[in-house]
Amino acid sequence: MPKRPITPEDLLNLIFVGDAQISPTGKDILFARRTIINNQMIGQLNVVSPDQAPRALTTGETGASQGRFSPDGSQVAFIATRPKPKAQIFVLPLGGGEARAITDLPEGSLGEFRWSPDGRTIAYTFRPTSEDRTAAAGKAREEAKGSTPPWAVDNAWYRLDGDGMFGGARHAIYLVDVATGATRKLYEAGPLGLYSFDWSPNSQELVVSHSIQKNPWAEAPNDQLFRVTLDGQAWMLEGLPKGDKGTVRWSPDGASLAYLGDISETDPWGVRNTKLYVVSAQGGEVTCLTEANDVCLAGATLSDTRDGTGDGNLQWTPDSAALIVSVPVHGAVQIGRVPREGGGLQVLTEGQHALAIGSLSADGRNLAATYATATRPAEIALVDLSASPVSWSNLTNFNQPFLDEVQVAAPEEVWIESTGDQPVHAWIMFPPKHVAPKRLPAVLEIHGGPHTQYGWTFFHEFQVLAAQGYIVVYSNPRGSKGYGEAWCAAIRGDWGHHDWEDVEAVTRWMQQHPSISPGQMGVMGGSYGGYMTNWVVGHTDAYRAAITDRCVSNLVSMAGSSDFPMNKDEYFGGYAYGDLAAITELWRQSPLAYFDRVKTPMLIIHSEGDLRCNIEQGEQVFVALQVQGIESRFVRYPASTSHGLSRNGPPDLRLHRLGEITRWWGRQLKIAE
Repeated sequence: MPKRPITPEDLLNLIFVGDAQISPTGKDILFARRTIINNQMIGQLNVVSPDQAPRALTTGETGASQGRFSPDGSQVAFIATRPKPKAQIFVLPLGGGEARAITDLPEGSLGEFRWSPDGRTIAYTFRPTSEDRTAAAGKAREEAKGSTPPWAVDNAWYRLDGDGMFGGARHAIYLVDVATGATRKLYEAGPLGLYSFDWSPNSQELVVSHSIQKNPWAEAPNDQLFRVTLDGQAWMLEGLPKGDKGTVRWSPDGASLAYLGDISETDPWGVRNTKLYVVSAQGGEVTCLTEANDVCLAGATLSDTRDGTGDGNLQWTPDSAALIVSVPVHGAVQIGRVPREGGGLQVLTEGQHALAIGSLSADGRNLAATYATATRPAEIALVDLSASPVSWSNLTNFNQPFLDEVQVAAPEEVWIESTGDQPVHAWIMFPPKHVAPKRLPAVLEIHGGPHTQYGWTFFHEFQVLAAQGYIVVYSNPRGSKGYGEAWCAAIRGDWGHHDWEDVEAVTRWMQQHPSISPGQMGVMGGSYGGYMTNWVVGHTDAYRAAITDRCVSNLVSMAGSSDFPMNKDEYFGGYAYGDLAAITELWRQSPLAYFDRVKTPMLIIHSEGDLRCNIEQGEQVFVALQVQGIESRFVRYPASTSHGLSRNGPPDLRLHRLGEITRWWGRQLKIAE
């Protein structure tokens, strides 16, 4: 039976897997399996092993997440919202029996949790919902015909995209006794309520990382490490530098602490490489184990079918001799090993793929991971670290029925000369049945971030466009991760310069490509990709039409309208008030400043609930186009959605967005019969 083209509606047919966690024995892998049911993305916990097919551990309409084996492997803890809207930690015995809630939390935000090594206690972060914002309070107001109360805040940290408004409430670290459910608050500090933490091997302490600055928006990054005993006594380790410190992990032998971060006090946007540091558990001099490696250990490879937070991952080997890390480079994500006693990063895998590491087995031989390529959505993989070379095998094949049914486009990589010292890494994706030299319209996709990367992972949106007959081009211009710190830092405080030179080089390459129709090119991007799309149309008429999605258009207004206020500092060299020269520099780098030159028809897509790039950014683009009589269409998604609509929004609205995109290109770009 012939295969059919991929459609937007195939989003509903995909199976999404992630968060792979290996059992202490190294045999079973616990993971999240997410599917779309009744217009909701529902995740359930599954387990798989080399000799046993995947099986579900949880069921139900609300789903389950963050599954973690107990240290002895006899139980699994997870988070579920049962009953709505209160999320709780549950424990499920694997030998038989029902899951039971071990917490009785009020409505709120339940974050990360970690088992103590002795299996008796779970530490977790929780932020209660303000009493006047609970579901019960809302229902009472509705019955009384009362108004929604105002927010009154005293700190710029009162909202977060995807999390919503939380006012002055903050996360704290709590402990719960697994056997009895007895719960108590252990630790709360810092202005943000954001923590990274881990248990000591003897289960008697936590190490916690958090900012100690009173006003992080106006001060240099300064995270510090604290040791916290189970009775709440805490002290800061002496001798550690300022800078970012996250993903903190205590070595199995108890002697050392490791974390991902940087010592820079002037890099709030993550331009510099995220490095691996170790320090004695008593504090003192810090050693960077990856100083000689020009690799960022926290870069994300973007996709709309898998998680990619870019926070990095860190796993000690059981003998405390090395650490396992994620290595994003040249559009791929590899697995690396860093010896504790020096020697630098050793990249253990190679290939055109994205390997997302989970956890290590107790003996350190096996690693749980997900494996994805540009033509295959992510599946669960078991990585054999003891093999030479390191090898892996896929344990699930959920998406094979989908792949058996549809035509998948395979990208070809190219390197395009630009003005820099190295060429721009790019990919071109032809429609599956394209036969050269037939010319077709082309769409350039520009990634967000900007400090992320496109690459070797499955992208449903790209596949949809290729299936509709467009050539799809995407690249990693300067500012992207994966090509060294200098490549990433080239646009610091200078957007619209070297990044535009690289996009311009890709544009010229597209214009000269024998399979691309002259005058039939479109450009699109989201977030920073929306910024660059806006910049493109103000600096060239090469594109017949454009789509700007959740964009940045005005850095002056963006400085105070984002959930992360622009630090008064360091990245752009100034801020949006006081110093007229600094304000002028922000305006120079704002695409809106050049919209008097724009002639390109544009579709503007934005969410009213976007707290990262406020919808006022898209509004300014639409008004500027409308006032000048330029063809434009503004699609506003509701306040219940967020900046991540295209990746994790409601399925019906994701399909609506794809429909708007394909209809826009269908009107603007002509495909010859």
